[in-house]
Amino acid sequence: MFFCQKCCAKCLCVPPGTYGNKEFCPCYNNWKTKRGGSKCP
Repeated sequence: MFFCQKCCAKCLCVPPGTYGNKEFCPCYNNWKTKRGGSKCP
């Protein structure tokens, strides 16, 4: 839940649905961890 709230606050956007659809919010797709994984769930 922590990262969901953090991503929502930073990106000011939430992808539709319960999983996936990150292409609707580019910030969700582009915000990566140091290891290159997606930071937003």
